[in-house]
Amino acid sequence: MNRSPYITNAPTVSSIMLKVLVALVPGIIVYAWLFGGGILITLALATATALVTEALMLKLRKRPVQPFLSDYSAIITAWLLALAIPPLAPWWLIVVGTAFAIIVAKQLYGGLGYNPFNPAMVGYAVLLISFPVIMTKWPAALSLAQTKLSFMDQFHYIFSTALPANVSIDAVTSATPLDYLKTQLKLNQSMTTIQSAPIFGTLGAKGSEYIALAYLAGGVFLWQQRIITWHLPVAFLGSIAAIAGVFWLIDPTQFANPLFHLFSGASILGAFFILTDPISGPTTPKGKLYFAAGAGLITYLVRVYGGYPDGVAFAVIFMNICVPLIDMYTQPRVFGHQK
Repeated sequence: MNRSPYITNAPTVSSIMLKVLVALVPGIIVYAWLFGGGILITLALATATALVTEALMLKLRKRPVQPFLSDYSAIITAWLLALAIPPLAPWWLIVVGTAFAIIVAKQLYGGLGYNPFNPAMVGYAVLLISFPVIMTKWPAALSLAQTKLSFMDQFHYIFSTALPANVSIDAVTSATPLDYLKTQLKLNQSMTTIQSAPIFGTLGAKGSEYIALAYLAGGVFLWQQRIITWHLPVAFLGSIAAIAGVFWLIDPTQFANPLFHLFSGASILGAFFILTDPISGPTTPKGKLYFAAGAGLITYLVRVYGGYPDGVAFAVIFMNICVPLIDMYTQPRVFGHQK
């Protein structure tokens, strides 16, 4: 009997991962334009750490090193974690977070294809819980900073925490729009007063929007290349917009509008690059909708009522736990049994 193949020229893991890295480049370019070259140092350090720890663990597990290093999966974990960490974070923080993500969240579970949690988000969550002060020191957009730091200034600060003479860390860092909003609301400031602050000006919240739009362009590229489907991004962003819209309509003096939540924090990055991890996410279209909608709801609740400015990492990890249950009830059934 003639058995023709159902799939021809199936993309390799390395080709898929490489396209994801390419899709992140527009966001990285805008990131570097707004916050300086420190993010490039962070990316390089995270990449080196990921490759070294991946190779070490593969050696210890007696697995071939070259095929797994060349699939780019470790680099994607490194880049996603680096983009979630403040670009002026000390070098050891980047190394610790990346090493934990690769060793514990990925390799100890069996490596690529076996990790139940998104490694980058596990690394980020560990750093945020362990070092909350460092993880909230984000640089102000360069045009708003009192003193601009050159690439070498940022390099020296990352590796020695030394700034140029007469420059304090408070002069080059500021709260993120999400963090500032939450803090000011707790001080009983009105939404009008909060959003008139300089951080919401030309390159304050707007800076986050520019980066988000660049990530959106990369996400559309991944969808066009059929690397991802629409289910996860649409359900995640739709869930955030819906719940934010309800709260905003109830009391616009205490809750930000949906657009603010969509283009602040890690919403767009999470929608197109984090939730779409094929290993730790659900496998069915319906399951992807449930998974992403739940993550969007948790993200919003953490932002508004939680102790952290953003909740994407915690939302993803929690929904990763739910994936087996989601898949159980969304898999096609044949004659009363799961297919």
